[in-house]
Amino acid sequence: MVGTITAAVTVAAGLAGGANAAAPGPGAYRLVNSNSGLCLTVPGGSTSTGVQLVQSGCDGSSAQVWTLSSQGGGFRLVAGNSGLCAGVKDASTSAGKAVQQQSCTGASSQTWEIVAARTDSHVVNANSDKCLNIKDSSSSSGAPVQQNSCDSVTSKSWTLQPAGSVPTSTPTPTPTRTPTPTPTSGPPSGWPSPNGQQPVTSTISVSGTLDGGMKRYYASGDMGDGSQSESQDPLFELANGATLKNVVIGSPAADGVHCLGTCTLQNVWWEDVGEDAATLKGSSSSQTMTIDGGGARKASDKVFQHNGPGTMVIKNFQVQDFGKLYRACGNCSSSYQRHVVMSNIVATSPGKALAGINTNWGDTARFSDITIVNDPNHKIVICEKYKGVPKGSEPSKIGEGADGVNCLYSGSDITYR
Repeated sequence: MVGTITAAVTVAAGLAGGANAAAPGPGAYRLVNSNSGLCLTVPGGSTSTGVQLVQSGCDGSSAQVWTLSSQGGGFRLVAGNSGLCAGVKDASTSAGKAVQQQSCTGASSQTWEIVAARTDSHVVNANSDKCLNIKDSSSSSGAPVQQNSCDSVTSKSWTLQPAGSVPTSTPTPTPTRTPTPTPTSGPPSGWPSPNGQQPVTSTISVSGTLDGGMKRYYASGDMGDGSQSESQDPLFELANGATLKNVVIGSPAADGVHCLGTCTLQNVWWEDVGEDAATLKGSSSSQTMTIDGGGARKASDKVFQHNGPGTMVIKNFQVQDFGKLYRACGNCSSSYQRHVVMSNIVATSPGKALAGINTNWGDTARFSDITIVNDPNHKIVICEKYKGVPKGSEPSKIGEGADGVNCLYSGSDITYR
């Protein structure tokens, strides 16, 4: 990776004709081609693997939102509509190979280095050392995206715009990440901009797949007031096997999402967490709740609550201003063994802990590719250990930190920025 980065920087330095753009941090962006002014897009909003990416007019849709998360020496680019990663077909190192959306594996062919050049950037594949490019330097909507040797051709340069900003057809300077004052006035920079909104007056039951199209849903009427009350109903209740995708949950958020068995939350964003963002219920030890992509902020207590048995997988996710990202219930009516797996997480201070588990019940928490932002004194605890107790009592904290048994990670799994 060192040689790859050095080569890419050398190319960019040789091309720079003015002040270089600052490299972006993790977050959600639109990638605007410097030659055409068009956006990197998943055509037709497809959720299928193997679909070649194209450029098209910037319209603010989730198919043009790309979440950058730290991976290796660069970033993975996760499509907002599908939760899939931008990668080079067949992990090829050849010029002209298609760039497509693929299941995220962490491979170097899905790792991209954002290298400043002029007021825009080169997006360089870590496996091939080649640049994200529009075929034949086309300025037409629908033109396919591929990799090609890095040089001064403008179709190989991109401007990264915060996904929460208004789409433009001309490049703008590299984004800053300044939040807006309140969630109702729009999400902070780096968060998706909702495509309309819908009040929810009674819980929405989901079986199969519900694609919200990046609409904002918020509690109304008797659904709750955004407090920490345990008696609130969820906005969404997912049946076993259900998927909720491309949804922005606004304020008030009531009790978020309830999962009654195995379920998937894909590209779901919480602007202001109420009681909990989502809760895994159910009763099967084999059930798995997968949170893939998205983010949450303003959670004074927990983000994800695990009440039933089984496993919760949290990946490609960002969280900021939170209590705990995950808590295995320590005093529910039934005492289960619970597991959590976290990977490719960006957690921005203030925050208290990534996970709280009950070691006396055999809970485990595994961590990889964790990035902690704005926490110079390392106050955010990676893994807290509790002694679970019967309902009606209060669990006590008994320790924290990696132990090779319940809290599973090493120093190399955690990066501080």
